[in-house]
Amino acid sequence: MIAKFQKVAVIGAGTMGNGIAHVFAQSGYEVNLIDVQQAALERAFATIGKNMDRQVSKGALTEADKTAALARIQLSTDLAAALKDRALVVEAATENVELKFRIFREMDAHAPAHAILATNTSSISVTQIAAVTQRPAQVIGMHFMNPVPVMKLVEIISGYDTSATVLADTIALSQDLGKEPHASNDYPGFVANRILMPMINEAAWTLHEGVATKEAIDNIMKLGMNHPMGPLTLADFIGLDVCLAILRVLYDGFGNPKYAPCPLLVNMVNAGHLGRKTGRGFYDYNAA
Repeated sequence: MIAKFQKVAVIGAGTMGNGIAHVFAQSGYEVNLIDVQQAALERAFATIGKNMDRQVSKGALTEADKTAALARIQLSTDLAAALKDRALVVEAATENVELKFRIFREMDAHAPAHAILATNTSSISVTQIAAVTQRPAQVIGMHFMNPVPVMKLVEIISGYDTSATVLADTIALSQDLGKEPHASNDYPGFVANRILMPMINEAAWTLHEGVATKEAIDNIMKLGMNHPMGPLTLADFIGLDVCLAILRVLYDGFGNPKYAPCPLLVNMVNAGHLGRKTGRGFYDYNAA
């Protein structure tokens, strides 16, 4: 544990937020997990407990370590009070530009002057987010991968004004969490999604144009490219709405038609078929 970052906060108790809180608490940090809904916080805490139970059953965590880690997590719906003594605040809210701007204005207003403000955004400009604060040099991207307790990568994104010290501290902190950080400059999609989303989009086009079945597309990529899961299965896991939002960021940011979302993907999102989280996407998860 890096002493100067002992107290952290995570804003957003969804899948990414609870995973980020999990890894910080497990690594010895005191975590304030913040959300506007108490019920969401309670669900998140229960999820963290279940995931830690899974680690215990696999021998990756002791029962005593689990108990200690859970005791380091405090739940709060009062953002101002929860940020007042935090050295790092990680925003993990929905991938919505205006929402992130609003949250960062509040983070800037209530976190200590020395605190680093980080965003878990997967595609939205860190430079734009930093610009709504009075401390752009202390704003950085920490793009964790899902599921956070399992995935090693943290994509670290420097905004235009992010200081070298903040970048170095964030890399060191990520390493202390047992992660492998890799740095990227702030351009649409950064590295991971700039490369991944066009592949998913092309897989959707391949299905849309009747080139092959979804099973064939996924298995060809798994067996031929040694990917752990096919692109359509991965899209369902990520959420088709998230994939579409990132593709639109890429398309708007570069103005290049190669990033234009496949109409099939757009129609599926409009129909509410968003993948695993709704029970239906490219595949049906409601089947017995």
